[in-house]
Amino acid sequence: MMSRNILAHSSRLIRPGRQPSRRTSTLNSKAAPATVTVLQNEMPDCDHKPPTYKGPSYENITELRRNHLTPNIQSYYKKPLLISSGHMQWLYDHDGNRYLDMFGGIVTVSVGHCHPKVNKALEQQIKTLWHTTNIYMHPKIHEYAQKLTAKFPGNLKAVCFVNSGSEANDLAMLMARLHTGNQDILTLRNCYHGMSPYTMGLTAHSTWRFPLAGVSNGIHHVMNPDPYTGIWGGANCRDSPIQTDRKCDCSVETGCKATDMYYNELEQTFKYSLPRGKVAAMFAESIQGVGGTVQFPKGYIKKAAELVRANGGVFVADEVQTGFGRTGDHFWGFEGHGIVPDIVTMAKGIGNGFPMAAVVTTPEIAKSLGMALHFNTYGGNPMASAVGIAVLDVIEEEQLQKNSLEVGTYFLNKLAELRDSYEIVGDVRGKGLMIGLELVSDRKTKAPLGVPHVLEIWEQCKDMGVLFGRGGLNGNIFRIKPPMCINKSDVKFAVDVLNRAISDFLAKN
Repeated sequence: MMSRNILAHSSRLIRPGRQPSRRTSTLNSKAAPATVTVLQNEMPDCDHKPPTYKGPSYENITELRRNHLTPNIQSYYKKPLLISSGHMQWLYDHDGNRYLDMFGGIVTVSVGHCHPKVNKALEQQIKTLWHTTNIYMHPKIHEYAQKLTAKFPGNLKAVCFVNSGSEANDLAMLMARLHTGNQDILTLRNCYHGMSPYTMGLTAHSTWRFPLAGVSNGIHHVMNPDPYTGIWGGANCRDSPIQTDRKCDCSVETGCKATDMYYNELEQTFKYSLPRGKVAAMFAESIQGVGGTVQFPKGYIKKAAELVRANGGVFVADEVQTGFGRTGDHFWGFEGHGIVPDIVTMAKGIGNGFPMAAVVTTPEIAKSLGMALHFNTYGGNPMASAVGIAVLDVIEEEQLQKNSLEVGTYFLNKLAELRDSYEIVGDVRGKGLMIGLELVSDRKTKAPLGVPHVLEIWEQCKDMGVLFGRGGLNGNIFRIKPPMCINKSDVKFAVDVLNRAISDFLAKN
């Protein structure tokens, strides 16, 4: 059993060009290494020179944060970073230290920090028109609506612009209930769909729920079809280059048995917990994000959508994290499930960090918003629309969807080598640049690695110049969702750093 003692590690940041002393690698040994591993790859070069930071001191910022920001605003790391600038896949702190960003502002920076084309589009629009609200016509929202809806299949041609993912899912709930005339909505356990009072009910994580009356009104959380930690799952369940290490006797002829078992559980909810034929909607992320990059068995989402529609409801695809080419093989994550949703919500990567979001649906469902006055002051404002157009252009011109597929697949395979080398790496999963790595204390039981141990590895990665996210109910999953402009050299460095951090952790525990 692993020691419960939390062993302190060096907080010294390893600057570019200053690598640890070279020692024998133990990458291919599953035993705790006797020596630390060597970093085979140095931090990739970057010719960008960040501006000198001239703002308040680190100590002053810390005091201001403590005294004036609400306590829900929390920071990563024992000594939080003070980030002063960014460029493409790189972030810089107030001292000028450079970090490889493997979390993209929580899956938000899609085409790169301060991408020059997006910057230019915003700068030009700011000089022309900031804001009018949509009581007047301005050209950008119409140009953007046409360009965005052209990315969707079927009759998904009506768009309503808002400002955040929570707002988008909030509006989708309203649309679904108005259009169907029904109240009950289903989501999957372990999902995250927002934190507004309305969408908090959709989110199925106890850590993200306040004890408020009426939050779960008409909302049902059904069993999460997780092929790794769920009741059923095997080595052929996921639409991913990397599968779980669970045994699987499924075949092409029989299909995925896990899909059928989880679908049966979903049917039980319809049989016993819902008014027959009176469902409003089912929401699902194409790949669960906050929950730890959880993928579903192949075919489950398609069957679930059919069941919902057969009972009077609509299917809502939450593309807040998986949209805009991030999964690589498709522009939208739902396309990988072989469906066309009734409503699609999106945010984050839509604006590369600019606060904007959208709901796309059919004209028929959109008509429901005409039952009463409904208005969004900032949704689709000229600045947001200009940014949105530029982001779509960059994704196409720089072939970032293709890059997500190629670099992401390379990344997944490199991480799978770590899984095959270290017992504490229980699972690697994902598609494109939507990746998760799960740390466990027991490979057989899949018990999560304790948070203090996870933090030790995570902190050392930061000290060596790589920023990973964390997720999952137990906080033991590394969330890897970088800007889609990263390259294979970045991947080599990130995997090398992670390998070193895990190796050093095992050497001390």
